[in-house]
Amino acid sequence: QVEVVESGGGFVQPGGSLRLSCAASGAFTGYYVMAWYRQAPGKERELVADISKFGTTNYANFVRGRFRISRDNAENTMYLQMNSLDSAATAVYSCRVLSAGGIYWGQGTQVTVAS
Repeated sequence: QVEVVESGGGFVQPGGSLRLSCAASGAFTGYYVMAWYRQAPGKERELVADISKFGTTNYANFVRGRFRISRDNAENTMYLQMNSLDSAATAVYSCRVLSAGGIYWGQGTQVTVAS
């Protein structure tokens, strides 16, 4: 079993920044791909960015260079640095971990961007 815990969400004004963290723990043989998803009110969940264990990254088009995903394999932790946030970024951000044992999700962390 793998436990996934997100942190770092909160309230921020437009143009502000937040850094999300995702910590994975438990039995594993290596987390192949870690990813951030988000779900805004009334919308479907969508991929924000993902990163392989080798550091290969992939971003959604809407990121437009404002977000940066990274990971620390030694600490089994993934980060999402979000800059120039706008109201469209308001959502619950969840971490998804793909490992040899399966796919695991965290509970999510709320990000609210408002004046």
